[in-house]
Amino acid sequence: MIDHVSIAVSDLAASAAFYDRVLAPLGLKRVVERAASIGFGKTYPEFWLNLRVGLAAVAAETGCHCCLRARDAAAVDAFHAAALAAGGRSDGAPGARQGEMTRYYAAFIRDPDGNKLEAANFPRAESSGSG
Repeated sequence: MIDHVSIAVSDLAASAAFYDRVLAPLGLKRVVERAASIGFGKTYPEFWLNLRVGLAAVAAETGCHCCLRARDAAAVDAFHAAALAAGGRSDGAPGARQGEMTRYYAAFIRDPDGNKLEAANFPRAESSGSG
């Protein structure tokens, strides 16, 4: 199992402000702050920002992305809206998707450095609706 994920950012303060807004709908907040890194989580740092001075924007074709769980479809929608409002860009609007093993509800965004993040909700089979 994965314990935590780290992404590189070119401006730690700006990225932290971006992720404060984007991760809040998923229930994550700053739990650790260091000179060159900030950890977000519920009680334990699960998602880290690491300062990389001079970092070039991440190329879209890298194929790298990080998916974070959302409690419901509304949290996915709020994640996507918060990212757009904070200066990120959409890389896939909120909506139902068919995965390899199940249907789910998700949205994809790119942060100001080009990092790709997804928020996803996997509804129980007996539930109806989008999430």
